[in-house]
Amino acid sequence: MIGAGVARRYASALLQIGLEGQRCDAFGEELGRVMALVRGSHELRGALGNPVFPLSQRKAALLAVLDRVGVSTTARSFLALLLERGRFAELDSIEREYRTMADRAAGRVRAEVTSARPLEGDVAARLAQALEKATGKTVLLEKKVEPELLGGLTLKVGSLLYDGSVRARLSELRERLVEG
Repeated sequence: MIGAGVARRYASALLQIGLEGQRCDAFGEELGRVMALVRGSHELRGALGNPVFPLSQRKAALLAVLDRVGVSTTARSFLALLLERGRFAELDSIEREYRTMADRAAGRVRAEVTSARPLEGDVAARLAQALEKATGKTVLLEKKVEPELLGGLTLKVGSLLYDGSVRARLSELRERLVEG
């Protein structure tokens, strides 16, 4: 596993190319599609990461997959470079770093709201508006449902977690009762 610094350098290099050609979001989408494919196929991960196969065969397999997925020439070259340098196994870390850097460059922040039941009506939209007002950035809101929360919701913005769930409140109450 490579360090975060190395993943950051690869992501930064691709981001610079994306900024110059105004293709940051397109590259992010392409990396996401490739990463989803790699996550979903144990065979593909094994074939691309297995040193038993010569690099030329692994590279040919990667390029064939990339043709099917439909990625740009720049993304193809970037992913082939990762394979050649033995860094393809770290695509997940590189893709995460890239997404974070591209969001920062575009003035976006990702937020995750988790609720016990699906959010009704325009609750998600109002929550996103409030977060945009608080952060001064465009908010990309991802919604999740976890019935274990019992009620309320949790909100994660960057590294901050706000827990307003019934489960958390019951846990706090239990701790107070045990202490008292």
